[in-house]
Amino acid sequence: MDLGFETIGNATLIAYDGGPLLCTDPWIVGTAYFGSWVHQHEIPAEQMEAILQAPYVWISHGHPDHLSLESLELLRKAEILVPDHHGNRVARELREAGYRVRVLKCREWTELSPRVRVCCVADVHQDAVLLLDMDGTLVVNANDASDRGGGDFLRAQAERFERSYLMALVGYGDADMIHMFDEAGDPVPPPGAPHEELGPGIIGILEHFGIDAFVPFSTLHRYQRSDSEWANAYITQPHDFGRGFDSSTKSLLPAYARVDLLREDVRCLEPRKNDPVIQPPEAFGDNWSDQLTAEDVTHIAEYFGRFDHLRTFLGFVNFRVGGRDNEIAIPGTRPKFKGRGVTFETPRASLMTCVEYRIFDDLMIGNFTRTTLHGDWGGKGTEATYPDFNPFVTKFGDNGGACSEAELRAYFADYAARGFFSFGEDPAQRAEYAALRRYL
Repeated sequence: MDLGFETIGNATLIAYDGGPLLCTDPWIVGTAYFGSWVHQHEIPAEQMEAILQAPYVWISHGHPDHLSLESLELLRKAEILVPDHHGNRVARELREAGYRVRVLKCREWTELSPRVRVCCVADVHQDAVLLLDMDGTLVVNANDASDRGGGDFLRAQAERFERSYLMALVGYGDADMIHMFDEAGDPVPPPGAPHEELGPGIIGILEHFGIDAFVPFSTLHRYQRSDSEWANAYITQPHDFGRGFDSSTKSLLPAYARVDLLREDVRCLEPRKNDPVIQPPEAFGDNWSDQLTAEDVTHIAEYFGRFDHLRTFLGFVNFRVGGRDNEIAIPGTRPKFKGRGVTFETPRASLMTCVEYRIFDDLMIGNFTRTTLHGDWGGKGTEATYPDFNPFVTKFGDNGGACSEAELRAYFADYAARGFFSFGEDPAQRAEYAALRRYL
């Protein structure tokens, strides 16, 4: 293909200009989230070779289904392009690992080839959107990003192009912590349990941003650990995206697509289905009978003691490991919050890895950890942990390096100065704004 793009794997876009030019978020080998995630379909040899030949690699954010260290080892010759995030953790640590890294300034177009230029928009949740101008066609890789002001910029850009494509995370919501239980020990149904039609929502997104076509993206995984395979009931599969999609002006492309922009041809790549064998957690270093040591508990307490925001709403965190509870009080919390807490029942090895490397999100997204909320959180499920626990621990803290009140103020001031820090009127966005207001 002379000029165009392909989508494959979980969140990998391959852009071509006379040959492979750029690939995004290349999780192409190995697993993610401590062996819990694998691809729904294999990556064909032709696309694998194109990924390996691309001189540029763009990484949207630090989750292992987007930033796969095992995969990047195969791409040492490429230049790594990353968003300009506050703290620049990804850029810094990849440079320390010996990679050539270029930080793309927000809203600035960068030429990669005679017919392709890119523009990156970093969002306050440490994710990012990549816009590609492919000789007058707009291709938008929004992966897992949220709209906190960057949508205004995207809409303005889309108006300048006669043809546009969007790839973004849309699905039933399993790519988050959904292994939730109430205090009686009963499972809390995940938000996506009803499996409502996705088509109307996709059409709404396209109309909102003024984009012509949608490519399913960033959600085509499945579970293979015996302690997380239950979540396969909530994954989104390629045929799900077309349910309820009925539009005379917008288009839905295949999940694995080849789009030849010169020939105006769209084809499905039809990769072979991946049928992994369910494996025990021990295959990935996790033994549910292992217990925490006194030193482990000290490290966990130090880790959670860094997050000043927790004391504004939370009394304790408890880790049930190897059948034993290890309750850790949040220092400085107000008396009225002492009964509000959270229990994570999880294996020791993955827990301590997350604490050591500051990647607590990985523990929750793997969906083998059992999570129980204690006291009044304003809800029982995943939504109840937003906006106070997650993203303050995982996005702003772990990834953005903003843990103290002073660091949080500097963090939000940075994104506000870029103009990408607005909130809509829906309840979730208003709740997040209320949680952030003290730092603005």
